[in-house]
Amino acid sequence: MDGLLAAKENGKRQWMYPLVRKGRFYKWRSWLSYFYLIFFFAGPFLRINGQPLLLLNVIDRQFVLLGQVFWPQDIFLFVLASLVFLVCVVIFTIAFGRIFCGWICPQTIFMEMVFRKIEIWIEGDANKRKKLDAGAWTREKIIKKTAKHALFVLISFLIANTFLAYIIGSESLVKIIVEPVTAHWVGFISIWVFTIVFYLIYSQVRELVCTLICPYGRLQSVLIDEHTLVVAYDDVRGEPRGKLSRYADPFNLKGDCVDCSLCVAVCPTGIDIRKGTQIECINCTACIDACDQVMDKIGKPRSLIGYFSENMIRLKEKPSFTGRMMGYTAVITVLIAVLGYFIFSRSDMDITVMRSAGMLYQQQPGGYVSNIYNAEIINKTNQDKVIRIGADDPAVKISYIQAPGPVAKGGSAKTVFFVMLPASKVHAAKTTIKLNLLLGGKVVQSVKTNFIAPTND
Repeated sequence: MDGLLAAKENGKRQWMYPLVRKGRFYKWRSWLSYFYLIFFFAGPFLRINGQPLLLLNVIDRQFVLLGQVFWPQDIFLFVLASLVFLVCVVIFTIAFGRIFCGWICPQTIFMEMVFRKIEIWIEGDANKRKKLDAGAWTREKIIKKTAKHALFVLISFLIANTFLAYIIGSESLVKIIVEPVTAHWVGFISIWVFTIVFYLIYSQVRELVCTLICPYGRLQSVLIDEHTLVVAYDDVRGEPRGKLSRYADPFNLKGDCVDCSLCVAVCPTGIDIRKGTQIECINCTACIDACDQVMDKIGKPRSLIGYFSENMIRLKEKPSFTGRMMGYTAVITVLIAVLGYFIFSRSDMDITVMRSAGMLYQQQPGGYVSNIYNAEIINKTNQDKVIRIGADDPAVKISYIQAPGPVAKGGSAKTVFFVMLPASKVHAAKTTIKLNLLLGGKVVQSVKTNFIAPTND
């Protein structure tokens, strides 16, 4: 890297005017971005079993993933999910480099597939945009700049609304939209704060998010090695580079690179991929498309720039799904499977039962002996629930001292009760009793506890 790409020698901002070449990777990325954008904007309104697809309500400490409601009691799942995500990022980067940034990262998708396309549609290609920015403020420039930034604000406003819907829920967002502003000052201000932030990111900050702000690029530099697949220039094949000549000089043979610099012109972060892997490279594949088009024109094989590992270039290893990548993929699969098991096997209700400390047993009328228990019941659903506690053994009776009552959604309730067992059924100092948490007559959770009483033998 010769210097800070974002700055000129005089210290001023170096604006990027990347060309766009619509090759095969650009088309695949476009299709992926269409799917992503549909999913992003529709996500808050999609429902699974009446619950949103994704909700990250940090205000009310309620989270929903794929229709599953999570409350603060499920914090271990979020810790586990965070760990899985972190491990996946590390392992995926070791195997496949910064592919996330080029293909999936919201910053890249919105910047290159939404805002960049709007900019090109209004102001023209890279040369026209550069000329427009450098020129005086004419009527044409004012109209184009006004139209572009008006659309930028509109798109940012839509993103802000959708982003807020993922935090507070689509129902709350609709209320903010249809009800008087005075009833939702916080929501109204939040929408415009997010709108301004997104507008500044996509109109001003742009590629600096990837090259200077996001720490992932720096993380990449310590994770990749000679086996990692990254977007790279095959310098063994391309060097020494030189302009294409009609007559080959047998004493000065050149590589396949014709030094057209189109790979630099299309790069949204302004790097020269021919200088090797750089932290500013977001693996967007724009240079691959550009170079492939040049190779097609001059009759050379494609993939002078492509997905290569260092060993593929130096040792001519064939591109393959190596054992190392299989191993990493297996680890990711296992981690995701473990997380999925915990998520989908979790109960909607939880109960914790403990015998009252310092108390042994009580003699009860009718030949019963009893123990006193304290229980805490947690409702993890998004609805209030009316529950009761029953014993698995029909001979056992439950008598409440403090009934649990309705358990609020996402809340908990405490209860105190007697467990009563006929004295004739007691054959040991400690008898194991199974208690069931019943919801509408259905057992939703079971626990075992010890019952202490004198033996009847």
